[in-house]
This record gives sequence, structure tokens and C-alpha cells, in this order.
Amino acid sequence: MAERKLTVWDDPEGDYPEVIFDQRPGYFPETENDQVMEKVDDAGNLLGFSVQRVSALKEKPLQVSL
Repeated sequence: MAERKLTVWDDPEGDYPEVIFDQRPGYFPETENDQVMEKVDDAGNLLGFSVQRVSALKEKPLQVSL
């Protein structure tokens, strides 16, 4: 099985973490939650995601389908 690498970025000033599964070109379609951005390729494969205003999640967890 080929090894896969996961890249995680945290921007405390911007208040969002970003998780990248695959470093390929993609785009950001709308999601069911305006706090979550997902990056997909032209075939709809998930390449990564980010969560905006993550500090607002202190009271309850965020759940979203990707």
C-alpha cells in the first residue's frame, strides 16, 4: 500500500485550521455549513478542508458531512 501524507496547517490569527489530504489542483464548492470549506478536484474527490472561526466551537462540536 502506498504511503499517504496528511498536511495540517493552523492559522491562529485567521482562526482556522486547514487539513490537506492531497496537493492537487481543486476548487471550493459550497458546503452545508458556512464555517467549513472543502477542497475537491474536478471528479469530486475530497482533497482537504478548513474550518473558519474555529474558536467559536468552544460550546459545542461542529458536525458536517464532507
